[in-house]
Amino acid sequence: MSIFENLPVSLTQETVLNTPKATLSRDQILQASGLLIASIILLITLVLPLYTILSKSVEDQQGGFIGLANYIDYFSTPALSMSISHTLTIAFITTFIVIGLALLTAYALTRTCMPGRGFFKVFLMAPIFAPSLLPAISLVYLFGNQGVLKGLMFGETIYGPIGIVIGLAFWCFPHALMILVTALSNTDARLYESAKVLRTSGFRTFMTITLPSIKYGLISASFVVFTLVITDFGVPKVIGGQYNMLATDIYKQVIGQQNFSMGAVVSVVLLLPALFAFAIDRWVQRKQVALLSARAAPLIPKKNPVKDWTMLALCLPVPIIILTVLGMAVYASLVSFWPYNLSLSFANYQFDLMDGGGWEAYYNSLEMACWTALIGTLFIFYNAYLVEKIKGLKTLRMLYHLAAMIPLAVPGMVLGLAYVFFFNAPNNPLNFVYGTMAILVICTVAHYYTVCHLTAVTALKQIDNEFEAVSASLKIPFYVTFWRVIMPVSLPALLEIGSYLFMNAMTTVSAVVFIYSADTMLASVAVLNMDDAGDIAPAAAMGVLIMGTCILAKLIHWVFSHYLLARTQRWRADT
Repeated sequence: MSIFENLPVSLTQETVLNTPKATLSRDQILQASGLLIASIILLITLVLPLYTILSKSVEDQQGGFIGLANYIDYFSTPALSMSISHTLTIAFITTFIVIGLALLTAYALTRTCMPGRGFFKVFLMAPIFAPSLLPAISLVYLFGNQGVLKGLMFGETIYGPIGIVIGLAFWCFPHALMILVTALSNTDARLYESAKVLRTSGFRTFMTITLPSIKYGLISASFVVFTLVITDFGVPKVIGGQYNMLATDIYKQVIGQQNFSMGAVVSVVLLLPALFAFAIDRWVQRKQVALLSARAAPLIPKKNPVKDWTMLALCLPVPIIILTVLGMAVYASLVSFWPYNLSLSFANYQFDLMDGGGWEAYYNSLEMACWTALIGTLFIFYNAYLVEKIKGLKTLRMLYHLAAMIPLAVPGMVLGLAYVFFFNAPNNPLNFVYGTMAILVICTVAHYYTVCHLTAVTALKQIDNEFEAVSASLKIPFYVTFWRVIMPVSLPALLEIGSYLFMNAMTTVSAVVFIYSADTMLASVAVLNMDDAGDIAPAAAMGVLIMGTCILAKLIHWVFSHYLLARTQRWRADT
């Protein structure tokens, strides 16, 4: 920030207006060009592939237009159309279970002095580091035909809706918990003080104050879980058995039967509930109003031994379940030959001897995750800066922002199949990227674009616009200010975006299962392939390795974030 050292603290509007128009005009041209290029990239990597999959759904196997014949065929086939009912049933049941558990746990973490809250906050996030395939594999070892807890199934089978619900609830729980913890943390203590003065019962206080204050968080968490459930591929693929769901139907149609047209039809059907949930969630968020005023007092829970220990007893099963599932996965990865030889060894980590891609698949995932984190972070943050900070081009900025919201509503399998249709077309000049590491990086960035874009925009809103005004008055190009000022100031947000992209690139399956090649096999896909080949223990080992890598990445991110925070605090103390 040395370029601003000799400037006055404030800059009047008149100074900016007197800036030579040539410099501003040049900056505006560069900004408009950058935003236009970014819009074209989003068009190519998101909009056109989705349009291609819609077109493919109304074509026959030879590419001829047949209208809605494929849809009629789909809905007239009971085995296929039943997948819609199965998917929605699983989604509603799982959402109900996850929201109930997440609300209970979030309440205990934010509204009580429950012992071990710090441990709970860290440990309950563990499932987010594992690919969705891993809890499904662990459930096979726990409750499968040769599972250690098979007797607890009371004659039922884990291969079907029961296993799918348990596996998806395990995987979705941290996502709902984060939203509800945030919602419950933003509460005005004066409301509860008034209720206490009026001698309102605890139950009535909860129903009349707590629930209304978090209703938008509850709705948002519900739609997030609902969307994750209907779009997940890993859990139903591993433990679903003969219980068809939309995500697995796409895989069967494309990989099993090579029926790409019907795969496109199922993709469009899967896209509709995801789009509906996304639209409702956006509408609800627009209705949300601020619940905290400037005079609000933060709610600090007070010790209540009876309440605190009761909540601990109620919440304790959740981390026990998480520990059991993840611990079983680690144990299974070390067992020599389940269940006949339970001696421990690292034989299952000899991936080069398995039918899944070997250690090269893991190294490919590391490479892909690093490129995704680096390129994705820079691309997303720079474009978010153009959307948030530049003046003018209101229509283009609005359109880009709306386009950036689309990936949140697009299931990974739909996007991956769309990339097959679009980039693998012989007449597409971008055909050369198909089957390379580049297309995996592009697809992963596009798939997780929305959350990163919103994170970047939120961080940029906290930076004073005076930086750009000072740059304009000094005839300093905006990209210099961006590189030397905005990026260093926003380094915590950049690390957050990079960490998010890295971990999701390591764990994603659905978005890349159709577009990898023999040279770009990924670790998450290797887990799927080894499970298909019957090498369940090596599949668990690869899943554990992915989880360990993500935990290490998060630990590095945490260390750097705290280092930056401490450095910022020392700088403020010195100045």
